[in-house]
Amino acid sequence: MLVPQRHSAIVDLVREHGGVSVEELAARLEVSPSTIRRDLNHLDRQGRLQRVRGGGAVEADETPFARVAAHRAEEKDRVGARAAAVVRERDVVLLDIGTTCAAVARHLRGREVTVVTASLAVVDELRADTAVELIVLGGLLRPSYLSLVGALTQQAIAQLSADIAFIGTSGVRPDGTVLDSTGAEVPVKHAIAASSQRTCLVATSDKFPGSGLLPVCALSDAHMIITTADPAADPLPALEGTATEVLFA
Repeated sequence: MLVPQRHSAIVDLVREHGGVSVEELAARLEVSPSTIRRDLNHLDRQGRLQRVRGGGAVEADETPFARVAAHRAEEKDRVGARAAAVVRERDVVLLDIGTTCAAVARHLRGREVTVVTASLAVVDELRADTAVELIVLGGLLRPSYLSLVGALTQQAIAQLSADIAFIGTSGVRPDGTVLDSTGAEVPVKHAIAASSQRTCLVATSDKFPGSGLLPVCALSDAHMIITTADPAADPLPALEGTATEVLFA
C-alpha cells in the first residue's frame, strides 16, 4: 500500500470508529506502530485528523466550515458586531481562524484598518474591500476549516506587532481554562496572543461552559471577552474585579 493510500485508510477508519488506537491501526494496515505514529503526526499537521493527548487514539476533524458557521449564526453576528466596535481606526488587527472571527471580519468592512489573518474565511469576507488593508499569512492549508497552520504561520505572526487580536475557542471550562479542539491551531493562537498588545476572546453562549481537547490559556489571560453568554455563566463571575473586561453582545 502506498503512503497516500495508507493515510486515506487511516482517516476512513477514524471517521468510522471515532477513535482508533495506534496498535489497532498498525494491525489493520500491517505496518509497525512507529510508522502509524509518523502517519498520525503528518495527518494531524495537515488538519485531516487530530491526535488525542497521549497518542493512543485519534479523532477526525472534518466538520465542514459552512456547517459550523450556520450554528448559532445570529449570536456570532452579534459578537462580531460588538468586537468590531472596539477596533480603532488604523488599528492592526490579528484575526484567528474560526466562524466567530469571520463574523468580526464581516463587521470590519469599510473600515480603515489592517487585518492580518491565516483564515481563508476572513479573506473571503474582506478581499473585495478597498478600505481594509488585508495581509494573508502563509502556512499549511487545512481544507476542512479554511485555515493555514504550521511553523511558517507561527514564524510570520512572531514578526508582527498588532494593536488587537481576536481569538476563538471550542469551549471554556468552569475553572476558566480556554480550550481548542485542534492541535494544529493551538500554537497559532499562542503566537497571535504573544504578538498583540490586546487579546480579545470572542465566543457564543454555548462555549460557557464548553469542551475541547487542548488548553490554550486561562480566561483571565485575555484583556477582553466578548460573548452572548449569561453573565452568571461559569466562570464569568470570577472575572469581576480583575483586569479582564467582559462585554456582552
